[in-house]
Amino acid sequence: MDHQGEFRRAALELGIPGDEISRFSQHLRLSIGLSVGGGSPVGQFGGLPRLPVGMEWPSAGDVPLPFFLSVDCGALPRVDGFGLPTGGTLLFFVNQEMDHEDSSGRYARVVYVPDDTRTAAAEAPSSECLREKVDVSAELQAELPLWLQEGDEDEDWHEFWEDLDWEDLSPFQQQLFRYMEHDLPHLDALRALAHDLWPSGAGVAIGGYADDEVINNIAEQSLAGREKAGDIPAIPTGKWYSHLEKEKHRLASEWISLVSESRVYEEYCTSFVIRHDDLAAARVDKALAVTTFEAP
Repeated sequence: MDHQGEFRRAALELGIPGDEISRFSQHLRLSIGLSVGGGSPVGQFGGLPRLPVGMEWPSAGDVPLPFFLSVDCGALPRVDGFGLPTGGTLLFFVNQEMDHEDSSGRYARVVYVPDDTRTAAAEAPSSECLREKVDVSAELQAELPLWLQEGDEDEDWHEFWEDLDWEDLSPFQQQLFRYMEHDLPHLDALRALAHDLWPSGAGVAIGGYADDEVINNIAEQSLAGREKAGDIPAIPTGKWYSHLEKEKHRLASEWISLVSESRVYEEYCTSFVIRHDDLAAARVDKALAVTTFEAP
């Protein structure tokens, strides 16, 4: 389905200029929200995964990884610009407590099983690897980058930006504000339309924007690596944050969320992210996982 065309037609009916719609649409992404019940199953939380015949249960050394989620790629709605495989199954494994404490990524794993693969229901190596099986259905939902989202009382970043004087903003922040003010004068209407067409709210989503904390970690490593390699001039300490913002903005177009959990207080939440080109080639072993713990 032509989701961009659907959005454009609806926005034109509101009287919004076509060039402004095009600019906004560059930042609009659709993700696939997974919810318990409500429609035809497209996957499951927990239960036993079907692994390729002869494949051992994924583990980190002698630590087997709990099974988190499986999704049938062929049953998921298609999304413009999201190179998810058209068939096969994606399996997600993660030991959230250990992944939270270890940044190596060894405690999380994504497995892609093509449709023509012989599989069998795996036998769990321990009860800790199992969760209760729950079927999930899918629906599309709209996502925007953090800097274009509408703030509320729970989004401290938004209040922080609004409370700053213009002189306190970094040059890059000033650039973003000018862009929103001058190039997106109908931002509120465009944002509302996107969320009317594709309401958000699912606890787990496939696709969309990478979690800000995850992309921040990637950007810090990328920027430090480029500086160390001499690809960019040494960055003065006082300008590091502004350069980091630019790097996050750049990397947001290269990386996409593969699976992410909404953050809940006093619970672990894991986000799997992957580069667009790795996903298009089904190189899901290149996915990175970051687990956070939200304390009250």
